[in-house]
Amino acid sequence: MAVEVFAVRTKKERKQFIDFEWKINANTPNWVSPLRMERADMLNPKKNPFFQHAEAELFLAKKDGEIVGRIAAIKNDNHNRFHNDKTGFWGFFESINDQQVANALFQAAADWLKGKGLDSMLGPMNPSTNDECGLLIKGFDTPPYIMMTHNPDYYPALVEGFGQTKAKDLYAWLLSTEMALKNISEKMIRVAEKIKERHSITFRTANLKKLDQEVKLIKEIYNDAWSKNWGFVPFTDAEIDHLADQLKPIVDEDLLILAEKGDEPIAFILTIPNLNEILQKIPNGRLLPFGIFKLLFGMKKIKTVRVITLGVKRKYQHLGLGAIFYIETIQRADKKGYIGGELSWILEDNHPMNSAIQTFGSELYKTYRIYSYPLQ
Repeated sequence: MAVEVFAVRTKKERKQFIDFEWKINANTPNWVSPLRMERADMLNPKKNPFFQHAEAELFLAKKDGEIVGRIAAIKNDNHNRFHNDKTGFWGFFESINDQQVANALFQAAADWLKGKGLDSMLGPMNPSTNDECGLLIKGFDTPPYIMMTHNPDYYPALVEGFGQTKAKDLYAWLLSTEMALKNISEKMIRVAEKIKERHSITFRTANLKKLDQEVKLIKEIYNDAWSKNWGFVPFTDAEIDHLADQLKPIVDEDLLILAEKGDEPIAFILTIPNLNEILQKIPNGRLLPFGIFKLLFGMKKIKTVRVITLGVKRKYQHLGLGAIFYIETIQRADKKGYIGGELSWILEDNHPMNSAIQTFGSELYKTYRIYSYPLQ
């Protein structure tokens, strides 16, 4: 039977688009259900400030009268202005194991992006590198950490079957607190203290009671620190405020650390409790009627964390502050009873960061891939 691909236009079709993620992954090993409310808001132009500078077309695929796939074609104007290119993106891809279906979806996205004057396509981005991104290609045997993707193991073959090729791999590292503490030597601590003393750098815990002020400092650091990284797109004020609102209920204040040189904020690290430990117990993604109680009472029982981002302003990146942040985070996590966690994601060719992470005994246990496709 032929595959019909059509753009989402009605409330019913939008609901079908959102719900299909649960339908396709109901039997995906280790998949963790996100919250349906969060997914709906992410795709809602009225609620997600990403769409103040971007647009997306949502597509559904139907075969034999059944919904069998979905994809979003995404035009991110901030990305193209910052990089001075004409790149489009695809994301929110889900499909049955059928190359015909996948090809029809990717072609629909490619045609829409080409019609917008773009000349290449990258993905998956859900919807950008500031959100969930990358297709899992290695490490299917364990659940994902918070804000990391997970997909059926046949997806890479579908993506590559359409002709897409590797653009960049993203690494996720696993580290137990016990292993990390064993690898923190007295010499490392002495060197860290000397660096802080020599350059008059102080480390402090963020103040969540003054979150608005702290967020401004973090945005300033982040947009400078990551500006030369592959795929980087600067946060807008609205986007960073939106992210802060999402993370505030789950952030462990002791694991949001800033470094300052005098009055200048120069670096930060954000580590968050792995909320997926709780979401695994809410398989349908619905908070009501019982999911909300699992969420509220489960927060204090979380035992793992994810180092979600580390940023050092470019003019201070030669000082080795990354390792100092890791030492500080590991020691604080141990005091709070966290048994370990994930450091992710790291670009495959970010050798200084990957090397620093390995120093503590981390295991490279998951790989995610961003794919590229020409729109010629």
